[in-house]
Amino acid sequence: MTKRRSTPPAQNTDPHRQREARKYANPIPSREFILETLAHHGAPLAFDELVTTLGLVDEPDLIALERRLGAMIRDGQLVRNRNQAFCPVNSRDLIAGRVIGHPDGFGFVRPDEGGDDLYLYPKEMRALFHGDRVVVRVAGRDRRGRLEAAVVEILERNTRSVVGRLYKESGVGFVVPDHKRLTHDIIIPSDRLAGAEQGQIVVADITDQPTQRTQPIGRIREVLGDHLAPGMETDIAIRAHNLPVEWPAEVLAEIAGLTAEVPEAAKAGRVDLRQLPLVTIDGADARDFDDAVYCERKPKGWKLLVCIADVSSYVRPGTALDREAHARGNSVYFPDRVIPMLPEVLSNGLCSLNPHVDRLCMAAELYVNREGQVTRTRFFEAVMRSQARLTYDQVAAMVVEGDGELCERFADILPHLHELYQLYQALQAARATRGAIDFDTTETKFLFNQQGRIESVVPLVRNDAHKLIEECMLAANVAAARQFQRKRLPGIYRIHDLPRQEKLNDLREFLAQLALKLPGGEQPTAADYAQLLEQIKERPDRRLIQTVLLRSMQQAMYSAENAGHFGLAFEAYTHFTSPIRRYPDLVVHRLIKHLLAGGTAADLDYTKTELQQAAEWCSGTERRADEATRDAEDWLKCEFMQDKLGEKFDGTITSVNSFGIFVELDAVHVDGLVHITALDNDFYHFDPIGHRLQGERTGTVYRLGDRLRVQVAAVNLDERKIDFVLVGPTAKSARRVPKPTEAPLTDAKAKVKPKSKQRAATATNPSSGKPTPSAAKKARTRANKRKRSASNPVNRDD
Repeated sequence: MTKRRSTPPAQNTDPHRQREARKYANPIPSREFILETLAHHGAPLAFDELVTTLGLVDEPDLIALERRLGAMIRDGQLVRNRNQAFCPVNSRDLIAGRVIGHPDGFGFVRPDEGGDDLYLYPKEMRALFHGDRVVVRVAGRDRRGRLEAAVVEILERNTRSVVGRLYKESGVGFVVPDHKRLTHDIIIPSDRLAGAEQGQIVVADITDQPTQRTQPIGRIREVLGDHLAPGMETDIAIRAHNLPVEWPAEVLAEIAGLTAEVPEAAKAGRVDLRQLPLVTIDGADARDFDDAVYCERKPKGWKLLVCIADVSSYVRPGTALDREAHARGNSVYFPDRVIPMLPEVLSNGLCSLNPHVDRLCMAAELYVNREGQVTRTRFFEAVMRSQARLTYDQVAAMVVEGDGELCERFADILPHLHELYQLYQALQAARATRGAIDFDTTETKFLFNQQGRIESVVPLVRNDAHKLIEECMLAANVAAARQFQRKRLPGIYRIHDLPRQEKLNDLREFLAQLALKLPGGEQPTAADYAQLLEQIKERPDRRLIQTVLLRSMQQAMYSAENAGHFGLAFEAYTHFTSPIRRYPDLVVHRLIKHLLAGGTAADLDYTKTELQQAAEWCSGTERRADEATRDAEDWLKCEFMQDKLGEKFDGTITSVNSFGIFVELDAVHVDGLVHITALDNDFYHFDPIGHRLQGERTGTVYRLGDRLRVQVAAVNLDERKIDFVLVGPTAKSARRVPKPTEAPLTDAKAKVKPKSKQRAATATNPSSGKPTPSAAKKARTRANKRKRSASNPVNRDD
């Protein structure tokens, strides 16, 4: 039995009293002090016991304490036991985190405090939806060494409604969610169908959340239709991923008094930069401009000014506008529209650095020497006026190609652009010296016709102007992170952790098959990756090797703990340059302003825990946005390929799995699957280390990076999948290898039967031609097992 401490801390010893007094008119003990009190007590405390221990008497204080305790439970800092006493959540016994669902029915818990994810068995996932917040205990380790979790309490439900297709069976309806991470079918009683018919796309509200023994129950709120009109793929993605779209009434009330002009009073006390030839450089279709740059030559190098829209002057902590910006986390960019983090009056108006108008900004002044090293930095609040809105193509045409017409048109600012370009070359050289990884990836964009239908998918070409702005933003982001470190101030960092050891082991085994080696020993650096990329750049299989290198790395995320940025080779890195579209950048601006006002870590309004929670939440909203846009893009690609059934294309294998190979088409930049059952000339074994399928009898190999010629066989809009078949019996570049020595098959190298011995992929209702409910469920289960190739974990604008 735990011995209680006899001398709990007194209320007047709360080290955060001043902070609470600044934030609240009637302050009560801080969260940290409450946790410290429970720790000193050594045992759970009921509400009345906690009130007595804290020395609270007044009714308003008791009400405020009750609300604070409820918030601490929601945030995973406390949990109530069966006796309704409060217990602190700690990483040794209980862990709070968010559920990450997997299409195959299992899941993970991503801890709020950071660290490795914990595995949730399908049995634990029965009562959970993707995105729920839970408290779990460590239940053990599985055979792969992963920590297993058992759910102690569900803190917060994330899914209140779903969008999907309605099916009816034996008089009962069920909605199959469009979101692949939601693996529960939603039961719809017959009296809650709202007239929806079999096969229609609907929105269903969840009235009863799932439990260990029951499925979720809901009711139909909206019928979207049988087929998707132009733009509806985005509407479905928005609903499926619960993206906030409408602005709450409180937000509209707060922004009602804003105009298009910055008030004169707001400009007072700021450094005046309006006479400098600051310019914005963005894409041709950009609507909000959150950064402007200026460069001038100095005796030892250059002075660079990176001016960022001062969003924090308009979005104050604790306001409805701030709460909504936090809930959204970031702007979401769909092919046909944008869901902004801030209302348009701010994102496209007051906070957008439009040309020839006064705007408030946060300025980063950087002195850079000839070797591209930043030698001195300063941050300050300023007022600026952009002298020109330039596009990437215009800048590249002027400073790289010397376009006469553009050079004459922008003659006043052209000298500064040339200095900016020379600075970029120095920064680029410094990037190569420190060993930052630069993967050669291709991004695409959609072109639409006047009817809103997709017309083509084209690659985005990055020129030197893109890279110029990228290097300037990187320099400002690093300068902000270093400010936090120098001043010992808690912050939000953009981290990219070292590759995991098991990934490195697989990578080395793969490279050994190609007579290659990753330098760096047990802990390779970004420079080691860069060295290998340089070594292979002339090899015909460089795309294969680059893809495997990319997949060995972790995904970038936000954290209050600085772990450095592996891919960019920075010891400390944050996001400072896009507060219009990213909430972490807004928080970083507030922290820098706190330093400019002479503040320290002791009087900071944010606690370390609050910063970590904000970081974790924004990492989640970033993943949510990526998944939503990917869903919409996959739909558009399927729609684009519908009229190309039977056509033949050349392509490249981009992913190899036990169930088949994914091929990206050269001409249209769309990928699809050649299913294992379509390779009906042999039994094929999957080699996950070599990223290949190998025929048992013929020795034919299909490997990542191989060139193939395929024919479009089927397009399924509902499942967002495109099926290909090979043209001819073998691939154009498929290799024949000697027949391997007979060996027992393992899970990783499973024997797969030819197509003739497999069951049909789907069954249909002969009267309607639509999939039957049971067949639809089975098809969905199979589709959930298809894992797309990993995207670049190092975001380009990092």
